[in-house]
Amino acid sequence: MNAEQTELTVFPPALRIPQWLRVLVCGLMFCLAVFGAMVGQLNALVVAMQSVASSVQPRAKSEHERNDFRAAYAVTGGEAEEAAADGFASRYPTSELSHYLYSSAMLQYQRENNPAKMLAMGERVLQLDPDNPLALVLTATAIADGLTDRDRDREKKIATIKRNATHAIQSAEAAYSTPATDSEPSPAMYKTTLQAMAYSALGIMKLKTGDDAGAEKDLKMASELAKIRPDPYIWYHLALAQDHRKKYAAALNSVEQALQLASSNPDLQRLAVVEHERLAELTKSPRNETPPGPQ
Repeated sequence: MNAEQTELTVFPPALRIPQWLRVLVCGLMFCLAVFGAMVGQLNALVVAMQSVASSVQPRAKSEHERNDFRAAYAVTGGEAEEAAADGFASRYPTSELSHYLYSSAMLQYQRENNPAKMLAMGERVLQLDPDNPLALVLTATAIADGLTDRDRDREKKIATIKRNATHAIQSAEAAYSTPATDSEPSPAMYKTTLQAMAYSALGIMKLKTGDDAGAEKDLKMASELAKIRPDPYIWYHLALAQDHRKKYAAALNSVEQALQLASSNPDLQRLAVVEHERLAELTKSPRNETPPGPQ
């Protein structure tokens, strides 16, 4: 075997999903739960990603690089993973593997509820892999979620959300549009999940910047992409956008979708109840006991 083209064999050959990708899937499950995206879709995503993973083989250029990657990847904890990734990247500045270590650190910081560090690792991933749709969508979502009127760098954050979310939509379309075959499922579920999150981030950003028409448009697109596994956060923010536009009947329907879907999230449910009471009063409509399905 040519040492300059040594294929990374850290993972058992029988696994069709490489370990790094399984970590990303696990991390995505957590991040989707935190950011309110479509957790119920993830079983299908894992299946769809098998066909993508089978064609992805990260490579080491030497035995030393392979062994150092193994050691860095075995580290646990956000700070330790970040330090291990930094050390590996400094030793192997042209390695194809560094962004997998930073991706792992990004997701670990998200598990630790450390959004600032998660964003820093996401930005590091994007320096190494500018088209990475997962890092693009998670950074856009996190920045949109934390955006306030008091941010000194508010305009910069808005520009970053727009850039990363738009790029995520495009990158997901390019990366996960492989047609399904009899033996391999289509990764379309992964694509639509990422795109729904990206449109949601754009919608929330527009909602916070007073572009209620744009917010409604993007959040409707997000709800369509998430139709198989609806997301209560999308429906709640869509209700707010429609409320701001005085579309009270439509907003009432949207917030009822949020209430129907948010039973496992008491914080969101409380917000939705308050919004529902306001809209019910405005429309003089009693709360439905059995809200209609998402539309």
